[in-house]
Amino acid sequence: MKRMSRTRAVLAGGLAVATLSTVAAGVGVARGGEGDSRRAGPGEREIAALFDRWNAALRSGDAERVTDLYAEDAVLLPTASPRIRTDHAAIADYFTHFLRKKPWGEKLRTEIEVLDADSAIDAGVYRFHLTDPATGVTKPVDARYTYVYEKRGGTWLIVNHHSSVLPAEG
Repeated sequence: MKRMSRTRAVLAGGLAVATLSTVAAGVGVARGGEGDSRRAGPGEREIAALFDRWNAALRSGDAERVTDLYAEDAVLLPTASPRIRTDHAAIADYFTHFLRKKPWGEKLRTEIEVLDADSAIDAGVYRFHLTDPATGVTKPVDARYTYVYEKRGGTWLIVNHHSSVLPAEG
């Protein structure tokens, strides 16, 4: 089951990037507003708040607190590492190093798709503010992101997270 979940998360992340602005027929969930009483699933505001939860964990400086937001079988394609992280130990290792830069993020653009009551995608562009541990100088880094979330055991977890430095206009 772990293999199947990881594959599903990778495919969902890739699908989000490829078809973010389209609505697939047959999804079965209306995209209505927060006040749409017909929707049984989460609203866009609830999904957007998951980034705030993740960002607060980053600002805590605690790698385990950040890692706990990821499913056990999550896939992380991080901004500042060439290694794909596919388990909690590898994800925690990444954040142990990344948090030394005292990162915090802000969304510049976001596109949220609620897939059903237990899954959603949040993709867009965010800006990280990273502090050089040697000099104390803070610099912004703009990056593209995709979070794929699943509700497991009543808790929203990140099952796939891709982040890459935004390329220069070309």
